[in-house]
Amino acid sequence: MKQKIVIKVQMPCAKCRSKAMKIAATKHGVTKVEIQGKEKDELVVIGDKVDSVSLARSLTKKLHYAYILSIEEEKEKKEEKKDVLIPYTCYPNYTIPQVVYDPDPGFCTIM
Repeated sequence: MKQKIVIKVQMPCAKCRSKAMKIAATKHGVTKVEIQGKEKDELVVIGDKVDSVSLARSLTKKLHYAYILSIEEEKEKKEEKKDVLIPYTCYPNYTIPQVVYDPDPGFCTIM
């Protein structure tokens, strides 16, 4: 069961953002870490069995403010297999050439 945890963290500079991502990435079960939000102040952590409270506490110790905004269950996107439509092919109709021999009755047609 994958979880998507959104934590609001005070990150005014790029160094603080990298520090927050490093703290989140070292936690057990974390598979993906992103920074989102209008002001780049939301840390999105996706993982399996991630302890959100200990993650928020670790971020609070290092970066002063961290609030858990939401915890959601991440559903895996299943690809639906569509039936492959095979177009009907129409083969051209060929006629078999026939060889016909017409004996020549002669060159004179008036008699």
